[in-house]
Amino acid sequence: MPKTGRRLNKPDGHEEEEEISVKQMKMMKAPLHFDSPRDLFESLISPIGVDEFFQQFWERKPLVLHRNDASLASYYRSLFQLSDLQPLCTRGLQYVTDLNLCRCIDGKKKVLNKDGKVKFSQLKKDFEQKKATIQFHQPQRFKDELWHIQERLECFFGSLVGSNVYITPGGSQGLPPHYDDVEVFILQLEGQKHWRLYEPTVRLAREYSLESEERIGTPTHDIILQAGDLLYFPRGTIHQADTPPDVDYSTHLTLSTYQNTSWGNFLLDVFPSFLFDSMTRDDRMRSGLPRNTLSSVSVSPDVKQQVCVFLRRLADDLEQEHHELRCTDMKRDFISNRLPPYLLDQSDVEPAGKLPSLKDTVCIRYKEHLLLTVEPSQDNTDEATQLVVFVLHSLKNKRETHMMGSSDDGDEEEEEESSQCHGLRFPLTHLAALKQLLQSERVSVADLQLQQDADKLGLLLGLWTEGLLHVC
Repeated sequence: MPKTGRRLNKPDGHEEEEEISVKQMKMMKAPLHFDSPRDLFESLISPIGVDEFFQQFWERKPLVLHRNDASLASYYRSLFQLSDLQPLCTRGLQYVTDLNLCRCIDGKKKVLNKDGKVKFSQLKKDFEQKKATIQFHQPQRFKDELWHIQERLECFFGSLVGSNVYITPGGSQGLPPHYDDVEVFILQLEGQKHWRLYEPTVRLAREYSLESEERIGTPTHDIILQAGDLLYFPRGTIHQADTPPDVDYSTHLTLSTYQNTSWGNFLLDVFPSFLFDSMTRDDRMRSGLPRNTLSSVSVSPDVKQQVCVFLRRLADDLEQEHHELRCTDMKRDFISNRLPPYLLDQSDVEPAGKLPSLKDTVCIRYKEHLLLTVEPSQDNTDEATQLVVFVLHSLKNKRETHMMGSSDDGDEEEEEESSQCHGLRFPLTHLAALKQLLQSERVSVADLQLQQDADKLGLLLGLWTEGLLHVC
């Protein structure tokens, strides 16, 4: 089959050519596919396959896709354009909260924000005369197609997906060299952008940081992105970007994910509850510390050795006894902050269809937007701590506040409501039945893994009332 090449510009002036079939190139002419989260991601990185991407690029090295596809470029431009800013400014946009104005001068970031609300006439003036970059925060709040894309990507990654739009005039640069704590996908929407990428000084970084020109060395990638092109690079990759002088302006979209989603974050979440459970089972872990351990200047070698013994015992216990790990904080953060399902209306969350009965077959609605957690009951009683099951969902989340964080001068009650998890609480005895419902396409009520018919109906009624259950 004839081949056509995708060329990656290298800093030494050479070109590295990767072979792509004509059939694969034709696949890129199709719009993004939203049939499933995987389909969406696969069409986003086409012609690279999903498995190939995660084996060769994810958390390893940058990927550059030069598309040279007019239809895809047109679609990218529809996601966000410079001309979208004028009507958006009539909706009460605020500096800092909704957008920043900045410019990189002599390797340093200069913030050019005004106070209060954004006036388009002033924004346009600063953009044209001061060569300021417009950094627009979380455009999925206003653009339905971005809501659709990011909602599907959050289902695919199981992690929050944020976005920013950067609009930079010709002959200007918005930000100095830096690295981020997120996996980054760049979609070039309008014009051209000149990117330089550098080897990480901190691999898979956990925080954002600037890097001086003296430290970053020679670029590993020196490329020009045009409308329809895509660039991916792992967290920690040092980068900087400018708009060439002969280009009017550049607009690109940054999609970011996997912030605080590492093995280390997972261990910090699951270890406290696992340790607590182990203390309940093993009286050796409830024995007292040596005297004066807390008042000593440093931890003694004997104490460190005993900690090692406990850790090895915990690892053996986890591996052999098949105790479940309870991930709670990460799940709650994800489900309470993610996007609601695309184009979901409040009426869609109302109870659907007839009440469930013991003779029915049922299925879970919005399964991709539900999570189970097992947590200690928060009831204040004199009894020993009891575990309960929570069914958490994102159906009532607000698209308008997605990834916007907290505001210093915002309404505290509104912020608390926006960060609240929505869902239901059930006894731990209902866990097997809930897993059964989530892992199956449909379940006969009679086959639910609960002993009592009253428990089966109580579980289903709760889910149905929350709008999470459909009688098939």
